[in-house]
Amino acid sequence: MKNSVSPGILLTTAAYMAFTFHDAIVKLLTASIPVWQILFFRSLTILVGCLAYGRGKLIHQTVTSPIIKPMIARSILLLCAWLSYYTAASRLPLAEVTTLYYAAPVVGTLLAWFILKEKVTPARWLAVGVGFVGVLIACNPVGLTISWPVYLALQAAVLWASAMVLLRETSLHEKTIIQLVVSNVFFLIMTGIAVIYTWQTPSLIQLGLLIGTGVVAGCAQFALFEGMRKAPVSVLAPFEYTSLVWAFILGYLIWADVPAQNVVVGAVMILGAGLIIIVSEKLRRPAAA
Repeated sequence: MKNSVSPGILLTTAAYMAFTFHDAIVKLLTASIPVWQILFFRSLTILVGCLAYGRGKLIHQTVTSPIIKPMIARSILLLCAWLSYYTAASRLPLAEVTTLYYAAPVVGTLLAWFILKEKVTPARWLAVGVGFVGVLIACNPVGLTISWPVYLALQAAVLWASAMVLLRETSLHEKTIIQLVVSNVFFLIMTGIAVIYTWQTPSLIQLGLLIGTGVVAGCAQFALFEGMRKAPVSVLAPFEYTSLVWAFILGYLIWADVPAQNVVVGAVMILGAGLIIIVSEKLRRPAAA
């Protein structure tokens, strides 16, 4: 196994950047298209792309995969995480739900240490902590009290972290494209049921954006799955925070949202967390060789 985790870091960072672009497109579409329909088109586009590439051979490999049950379990965790997050987001201010959700990298690091028996170095713990403090500063949540939406946001963080730990396990034993098929077939079925009752006929522009959502999400999922194959969860966890930085950038470019001073300070700390990982892993490489 290669000692360098650089490919995993690059792929994961690219994945979270793509997920942020995906979220921006979804935000534009939700003004007129139900979320269930957006997720349906997203999964349909990804699945069509996978089948166009793998054809009948891919279907056979997916059905006969020896780890199809863990992949389905991971998909269930992801669906529950998203449902919890979207429900919490509809009832909490964005700063609060974002801060609560970004407990996921902390939980992911703990689970990787406890379940996967990963060796979590002090530098990795430091990076997770610095990144989370950066999120707190950037989001500046105030008046947060324990409530059902708060619980749902925390639940989303735990479920997402658990799914990422399971993804690390499955990625080492199965091809990424097969994992993409399993996840998106599951989501296609679940969202398809809701689409029957919430369908809104899209315009040509909306249809293009719906397909674009699938293309971007497919690239993001592929990069995330491959990144998890190449590096431990405890190394990659802090890089989830970078999506917040991309969100601020897109918010400024698309909606002219000017970041406040605390946002800039938090973003610098988040980037610093990533640098801690990069430098520490580079220093560890000769010793691990």
